[in-house]
Formats: sequence, structure tokens, C-alpha cells
Amino acid sequence: MAADDKKDRWLPLEANPEVMNKYVERLGMSMSYSFGDVFGLDPDLLLMVPQPCLALLLLFPITENTTKFEEEEEEHIKKEGQVVSPNVFFMKQTVGNACGTVGLLHSIGNCLDKIKCGDGFLKSFFEKTKNMTPNERAQCLEDDEQISEAHESSAQEGDTAPPPRDEHVNLHFIAIVQKDNCVYELDGRKPSPINHGKTTPETFLQDAARVCQKFMSRDPENLRFTVVALAAAT
Repeated sequence: MAADDKKDRWLPLEANPEVMNKYVERLGMSMSYSFGDVFGLDPDLLLMVPQPCLALLLLFPITENTTKFEEEEEEHIKKEGQVVSPNVFFMKQTVGNACGTVGLLHSIGNCLDKIKCGDGFLKSFFEKTKNMTPNERAQCLEDDEQISEAHESSAQEGDTAPPPRDEHVNLHFIAIVQKDNCVYELDGRKPSPINHGKTTPETFLQDAARVCQKFMSRDPENLRFTVVALAAAT
């Protein structure tokens, strides 16, 4: 799950809503919202996602096509620039295979006006890192033994056994969130959030689904994509 050159490496987290919900509840999140499967991105299937939907998590394969696109995207942003709200919570990923946890933190951290966190890691982490840079937030995560242990425990609770810690894993989690009327892609490997344009609370799910479809269109023969929604608990 990316960051293979990082000095530390965790076990990969499975794209399993049940595992994710146990994980974040253990960390202090109130479960008035929860993670659930998205069974497809067609309009009829999106109707099955509870509303309001606050964020999507996308697990996708890292391939030559995605790497090439990301390089071109970074060059384009360097030349043309982009508008990013200062209110977006964004952090870098400095621990290998931590992209699942980083994706969860990106999803929750941009919805703290709706999601309540009681005493525990999440409340402490977001309070402590509120005014930090993305790199400082990454270091704070890397240094925290509590979250490392919680991640390791959750990574072993999936339906399949996690691969060996030193095995190359070419699947990666990102979060797609809404903030200040825009859709943002949050990937801890990238220099900054990626602004994907305007949205509203009513259209966010469809707008975020289109971002997922862009990823899928770069590798149309690849079936290793999973989408999970953070939405109202049912």
C-alpha cells in the first residue's frame, strides 16, 4: 500500500467496512456515521448508499498507468496551480502500508463538524495536530505507539490473512472528501490535496463517484478497485 521506501512498515489494512468500524470506534469515534460498502458507481447502486454521505475511501492498484498520470498531474499543478481551501485536513504518509489509517484520518478529520469523537486517540490526535503541517502530522502518527498497535490489531481482523510485512503491496487507499463546496482527493503520497471541482452536500456522492471512475478508466482491465463510504449509520 505504497510508501515502500519508508523506514517503517505496518501490516496492510483490509478494505472491509466491518473492520474499519471496529477500528475507529476503538479510537473514540461516535458511530452515528459508519463505513459501508459501495456496490457500484452507477446511479442506481449509489442510491443504496445512506445519506448524508461524508466521504469515500478508494482502494486502487498502483500501476504504470497510475504512476504516469500522477507525474503528469503533479507537473500540471506546478505550472497551472490550484485552489485548496485552508480548512482541508491533510497529512502526508511516512509509514509503509499505513494508507488505510491515513485514509480514515483524512475522512474523519474533514468531517469533525458532523462526527463526534469521544476521549481517545482520534480526539487527541486531531486536537494536537490542528495547526501542524502535513509533514508534522505524519511524524506525529509515526511516533504514536497507540495508533500503531490499533492498526496492527485491525489489520489482522479482516476476512483474509494480511501479507507478510515486507511483501510489496501495490494497492493504495485514498480519501475523497468535501470541504468548502469542493471535492478533494487526499493521498498521503502526494504533495497536496487535489481539487476536483465544485460540489454540494446533495451531489457529493455522485461527484466523488466520478473521481473514482477516473481512476478506474486509467486501468479499465483491472478489477482490483474497492470503494467504501463514510455515511449515516443505518
